[in-house]
Amino acid sequence: MAKSIMIVDDSATMRKIIMRTINMSGLEFDRTEEAGNGAEALEKMGANPVEIMLCDVNMPEMSGTELVKKVREVSAYADTKIIMVSTESSQELIDNTIADGANGFITKPFTPEKFQEELSPYMK
Repeated sequence: MAKSIMIVDDSATMRKIIMRTINMSGLEFDRTEEAGNGAEALEKMGANPVEIMLCDVNMPEMSGTELVKKVREVSAYADTKIIMVSTESSQELIDNTIADGANGFITKPFTPEKFQEELSPYMK
């Protein structure tokens, strides 16, 4: 099954680090997309939806938490898995984001093993 992923982070450097770490984890994707904020991610999803989205919490224009809510409002994206990737690690934020519809939360710094653990269940 073809797998697609979008990395949403306002730092181009962080997007590259995340992709490199995913590659080190052994996970393979047929298509990768990038977006610099939630608004850009939504626009790209409209043109070409992805199966997995890795999303930062703090971004300009539209935060990751707002993006989760917006994606969950669109029935066509119901199967999109959203994993937050952030330095923010308060249990309250994690619980609220999961309640809003995120499927998981990875805190920075992360490892290839952590991506393997979080993403593998969605690679089937």
